[in-house]
Amino acid sequence: MQPAAQQPVHWDETGTPRSTLFDDVYRSRGFHGADRGLLQSRHVFLQGCGLWSADGKPTLWQGQQQWHVLETGFGLGLNFLATWHAWKHTLNRPQRLFFTSIEAWPVTAHDIERSTQAWPELQPLATELAQAWRGLMPGIHRLVFEGGALQLTLCIGPVEKMLREIDVKVDSVYLDGFSPDVNPQMWELHTLKSVARLCQSGSRVASWCVKRGVREDLAQCGFAVERADGLPPKSHRLQATFAPAWTPRTKLRSPLQPDHSPKTALILGAGLSGSAVACSLARRGWQVRLLDSGAGPGAGASGLPAGLTAPHVSPDDSLLSRITRAGVRSTLQRCKQLLQIGADWQPTGVLEHRVEGKRALPEGEAWPVAAHEWSTPATPERNAQAGLPAQAQALWHDLAAWLRPRQLVAAQLATPGVQVQWNTRVHTLRRCEGTWQVLDAEGLVLAEAAVLIVAGGFDTRALLETMVHAPTIQLPLNPLRGQISMGALSTLPAGLVNSLPPTPVNGHGSFITGVPLPPEFGGQAGWYLGSTFERACSQAVLREEDHAANHQRLATLLPALSEPMRSAFAPGQVMAWAGLRCTLPDRVPAVGAVDSEQFPGLMVCAGMGARGISLSVLSGELIAAELEGEPLPLELALAQRLMAGRFNAAKTTSAKTTPRASAAKSAHSP
Repeated sequence: MQPAAQQPVHWDETGTPRSTLFDDVYRSRGFHGADRGLLQSRHVFLQGCGLWSADGKPTLWQGQQQWHVLETGFGLGLNFLATWHAWKHTLNRPQRLFFTSIEAWPVTAHDIERSTQAWPELQPLATELAQAWRGLMPGIHRLVFEGGALQLTLCIGPVEKMLREIDVKVDSVYLDGFSPDVNPQMWELHTLKSVARLCQSGSRVASWCVKRGVREDLAQCGFAVERADGLPPKSHRLQATFAPAWTPRTKLRSPLQPDHSPKTALILGAGLSGSAVACSLARRGWQVRLLDSGAGPGAGASGLPAGLTAPHVSPDDSLLSRITRAGVRSTLQRCKQLLQIGADWQPTGVLEHRVEGKRALPEGEAWPVAAHEWSTPATPERNAQAGLPAQAQALWHDLAAWLRPRQLVAAQLATPGVQVQWNTRVHTLRRCEGTWQVLDAEGLVLAEAAVLIVAGGFDTRALLETMVHAPTIQLPLNPLRGQISMGALSTLPAGLVNSLPPTPVNGHGSFITGVPLPPEFGGQAGWYLGSTFERACSQAVLREEDHAANHQRLATLLPALSEPMRSAFAPGQVMAWAGLRCTLPDRVPAVGAVDSEQFPGLMVCAGMGARGISLSVLSGELIAAELEGEPLPLELALAQRLMAGRFNAAKTTSAKTTPRASAAKSAHSP
């Protein structure tokens, strides 16, 4: 059972929100008891950072391409909502707004909505935020709004730890948190030094706290500090500008593609990975061209008629599990933005039958309350609905969905700024005068761009090997063929259709019902079962014997359905689809720059395996963050685990150590 949640907020008899942990108010009231929270946010933080003006004067972020706000305490989200509202109503506003906020004790979605009841202009934004406010485990979570133009990066954890996760510059800082008297850690010198590390010359800091020690520590960190008029009942507020007398030595992550460079990208492969990268870049103003050997969207493995996006679980909450959760969140947000619910996708949740006791959850406090919003033991009622014994070992993944990958691919390719060239075979890659070119078999240039992203599935390995006058790139991709069985629900007995699971079930393959079949298979509501896993097969061929293998999967996954559906697998009744995926030895994709020194502008997005639906959108956002120098959509350690250059790095290390090892061996040889 899910443990009871600890409530960090108590609303007192006056309607003032108080922290149950620090016995302090989230915001103070005016002299006559009025809730002045929004006025305080605007006066203290937005005006203090030059982002809002009561008299209509120009603001600092006007005319900027992007703006990055850092907040040290998210609280009830009022500063974020006020900033969002101000940004929406600013003329010539930044095209993209990044808001990075740290919070050790997340409130509930209900508290966020209740907090804005006094301000009708904020309520629609608060409702949208509350809908996305789920599964906030310790770590980093990317919530996307305004079609991707507004990105909220929530860092859940202690402030000193989460500040180390941020590695790009910030333009504005909201120093917010409970009083230094009750929460001194938020205001200590080492915290302010960590904030200063992220600032550039001219970065503005604002706070309601004007304590002398805080002002002196900020000055020591290189800020020019002043006290300004506060909003009653507070007499003063703090505002500061980063203007150190020394040259800061801190090196933050820079854009791989500087602002003065052309924002043009060439992507090889227009499947899930390629289209996801294209969508992410085009939304940032890039001109993107994709080349694909297929005739249209979903010609390869991305043509899977129906699939699932669901979190991976493990007893130790492994890196793969954490990466997958970030990927599922990204995919669900992208589907909500682009696809038609019910026809293209449905956030139904997924029941996972833990066949043979596999895929256990972490135990005790290692799996906190927020984690149960992702995955939790299935109830006997849920098991019974799927036709499993009430006490079967199963998990319920609430943040999960079915979707039709081809529809997602097509929607992402329809992003303004994206052009696709189908039926195009690439023969050679080369770098010429700072530009990447792709050539056909006759040596003619098919296309060129400043950045080249190879996202061709298993073909990625062969494409990289065609590069002329360049050292070999290590990317040990392996083929993984998969075949699903499917059929129309109308061909099943009515009684059987009514007894099918109401939501998708996975655990030993997956079983999905009610999703429309592809047009070439009739377009009716269908059932889907699979997939097989055949390694070392580089062709997406159809095999009749795979239907028997899938039926056997059903016997393990949902034993009660095996015999009733036997006739559905009869020749002439069952239909098949096969695709070729690719994997890497360490089971996670290769994403981003291959080697920015040897191959500047060359990137890869491949190796998704059976998790392309869950990981491709996240991978596209990670590549965009690398190129643009944006905040990462997940923790640094997880992003580093996905780096495409990890295989080349291993090769370089090996090359450096091998001569010494050989010399040592020779010295001891007879």
